[in-house]
Amino acid sequence: MINIIITSYGEPKATSRAIDCFLNQNIKQEFKITIIDPFLKTEEFLNKKYKKEFKKNKIDFFLDPGEGKSYALNIFLERIYSQNKDDIIILTDGDVYVSQNTVNEIMKAFKDKEVGCITGRPVLLNPREKFWGYASHVAFDGIHKTRLRFSNQKKFFECSGYLFAIRNGVLQGFPLESSEDGVISYLFHKQGYKIKYLPKVEVYVINPQNWKDFKIQKIRNIKGHESLNKIAPDMPRTKSFFNEIKQGAIFALTYPKNLREVFFTIPLFSTRFYIYLRAFYELKFKKQKYVDGWRKQETKSTRSLD
Repeated sequence: MINIIITSYGEPKATSRAIDCFLNQNIKQEFKITIIDPFLKTEEFLNKKYKKEFKKNKIDFFLDPGEGKSYALNIFLERIYSQNKDDIIILTDGDVYVSQNTVNEIMKAFKDKEVGCITGRPVLLNPREKFWGYASHVAFDGIHKTRLRFSNQKKFFECSGYLFAIRNGVLQGFPLESSEDGVISYLFHKQGYKIKYLPKVEVYVINPQNWKDFKIQKIRNIKGHESLNKIAPDMPRTKSFFNEIKQGAIFALTYPKNLREVFFTIPLFSTRFYIYLRAFYELKFKKQKYVDGWRKQETKSTRSLD
């Protein structure tokens, strides 16, 4: 059984596209798509569009209690828990969509019983010609390079929350004090499972397109990953300030393809430094810990359809 979970936040048109990308795949195993969303208007929209699929129980809707993405996922993962570790759970979001090979490639990779977590490659839809798009391209291509290397070396790395898959029967829940992609990857690693990266399995993403949204999203992400220091102090970190300096600086300096992108590099470094500084200041001095309030502060420029 494959459970495909799409977490969304009041964006029915974008979520519909995410659903279609799964329904249009040639999935040989039994599967079910569940939408987790805190708005009943999303359920109403999807019920009208997918009336047959809802009746056949191919699609269903789980009302998010409104306490955050991780809270809702914890409740739902407990509901679908199965001791059959061949049952697979695929997690993604309603504001992204996946490539047509996603499910079959994931299922092929899970034939290796030592693999517990699988993640795909986030592909950025933002153009490189504007600064905010370029800044995101550097980050996405940098983490792609890191995940590919660590996966080939069979080392631990953190999955992408945009698209990852796990075996059922291993976790019934996870701590809420951190981002779910990092902590779930760690929990599988602790139980001896391998993490695998599938670069040909793509998930298409729009990142923030202005300073306000960029700042909100990146500070929230940093807080989520820095909180792992308390939850999992022994976890090998792939996303951290020091790793970004050590591994990301040279990559960013060699990344530009033209003169415009060369001129983007200096503000890129200062922007990343400010974001880390602001996140650490809020964590250490203002005691503003990471809170699982997914999209409590919306980043409207990432909403592509709704």
